[in-house]
Amino acid sequence: MIRAWMTTLAIAAAAPTVSAEVVQSSPAGVTLQHRYDIDAAPAEAWQVLIHPESWWPQDHNWSGDSSNMSLAPEAGGCFCEQWDGGSVEHGRVVFAIAPRLLRFEGALGPLQEMAVSAVLTVSLEPTESGTKAVVTYRISGDASHAVDQLAPVVDQVVGQQYGAFAAHASRDRK
Repeated sequence: MIRAWMTTLAIAAAAPTVSAEVVQSSPAGVTLQHRYDIDAAPAEAWQVLIHPESWWPQDHNWSGDSSNMSLAPEAGGCFCEQWDGGSVEHGRVVFAIAPRLLRFEGALGPLQEMAVSAVLTVSLEPTESGTKAVVTYRISGDASHAVDQLAPVVDQVVGQQYGAFAAHASRDRK
């Protein structure tokens, strides 16, 4: 587990991050946003995005093995993880326009148990040098959840997860 964590940090550190920020924060909700420049066309970045088994950090799943992850990039599609003896739905796709936009509803990780509502959107826009990816994660709950207190940690984890995507999409191109 420690080795996977170190690998995740190394990949995320190499990710082509343009910016990351907590856009909005209150006890009842937060909005996080990460931007990445990817050295690949949107269609190529999309192909990486829809295969989380190839880039999702090992230490940010329930089975400890990212090869158990899958994503069906269509409305109603499952962003799921299945392994011998268990399964989890990380999210449900609510909007997909290949290769431009993927949105799913899903409270990731320990947020799932809090019964908060969460929506993660990845938009891919062409640039002269490849793709600008914008990852926006909105989390809402009642004020007793104090999600603003979790915002820095969730922001860091989303940065690791989607930083790994951006780095993988850029690396696949080289």
